[in-house]
Amino acid sequence: MEVLLRLEPKIRNYMLTLFAAGLLFWSSIGASLSTLPLYIEQLGGSKREVGFVMGSFAVGLLIFRPQLGELADRRSRKIVLIIGALVAAIAPLGYQVFTSIPGLMALRAFHGISIAAFTTAYAALVTDIAPAENRGEVLGYMTLTGAVGLALGPAIGTYIQENASYTLLFNIIAILGLLSLLFVLPIENFPVLQNTDDTSSDENIWQVYRSQRVRVPALTMLLIGSSVGTLNTFIPLFIKSIHVDFDCGLFYTIAAVSSLVSRFFTGGASDRIGRGLFVTLGLIGYTLSMLLLWQANNDFSFIMSAVLEGAGGGTFLSTMDVVIADRSLPQERGRIFALCVVGFDLGIAIAGPLGGSLAEQVGYGNMFGVAGALTFSAVLIFLTLSNKNLINSLQFALGRGIDDFAFATVKEPVIEVPLDYPALTTTGIAAE
Repeated sequence: MEVLLRLEPKIRNYMLTLFAAGLLFWSSIGASLSTLPLYIEQLGGSKREVGFVMGSFAVGLLIFRPQLGELADRRSRKIVLIIGALVAAIAPLGYQVFTSIPGLMALRAFHGISIAAFTTAYAALVTDIAPAENRGEVLGYMTLTGAVGLALGPAIGTYIQENASYTLLFNIIAILGLLSLLFVLPIENFPVLQNTDDTSSDENIWQVYRSQRVRVPALTMLLIGSSVGTLNTFIPLFIKSIHVDFDCGLFYTIAAVSSLVSRFFTGGASDRIGRGLFVTLGLIGYTLSMLLLWQANNDFSFIMSAVLEGAGGGTFLSTMDVVIADRSLPQERGRIFALCVVGFDLGIAIAGPLGGSLAEQVGYGNMFGVAGALTFSAVLIFLTLSNKNLINSLQFALGRGIDDFAFATVKEPVIEVPLDYPALTTTGIAAE
């Protein structure tokens, strides 16, 4: 926390406002995770239909994230933040209106735009402001919004679902999104100046994907997204199916708390030791979590799986954000974030329908076993392909070498800021 305390008061207040917006946003998203699968089942949806509806969330992510990343770079991060918070406030109001499976799929896809917009702009904006030498630590703290929000949200959602009505539940989810929007609106609009000494931002989308600096992060995000999508969609139904007296909301809360704790240590340590080791540890955490679910039959199994899933997510996702930031220039940062995280979105999109079909054939437990195999393949890919050759990849992935693709020597371009924010000059972002 020392790095945040060293910031000037105006910058610290700016960060706190952004943090509050993120916390409310993720609480809104989290409140639907533990409740929507049961709501869809109550409406008469089958396992496969639950998977299709929940997986449709990623359709909005896949379609709109690249364009939103481009918008964040060409126009501003704030516009994209507003889009994300606005959709989070509107979409939940429709869940009681569109009660058919096709209607819920369409609405869920629309809801997915919220994450596509908010997460892309949030990560790019925090990276713009963070001191380069403490980038991992600052991003680690600022991305705690997801961990805390996903701890509070499911607990709130499950409590309302069990003690009130779905109408109140969806209204509360919408209000959380609206409050996030209210915190986003006062945020200053910082234009990103172009670095004229570099032409990498002129690459088209396929040229970017062919680059190993983007391809491997995107592929590992795809494999992890498939396991995360499987877990988020089917944990409530899995727990119910094996008649274990365990609150599914508690699973999400434990995972989120575990993620929260891991982020406190990961960010600063990655600045000192390097990013690769923590990406590897996060991938291993995910794999062990899925394998535990494969054999889960009691409360302890679910608790340990939640702890490992949360620690894996907190370590992998927060560190991979920094890897992506290291491998991108400021004027392309929104686009690179968007393109890498599209892999995660695609994994979530295919996890619902494929996981539902697989669960009908082999059961929920074996479905999680398949998810564990996918996350283990992500470990192997990162160990062998994360850098320019096998030796460098192994060294980077085990914390023994540098990232060959990081723009370590590129000078960040100056960002023009409003004159009433002179404190920004202390972070390497100078006033005009």
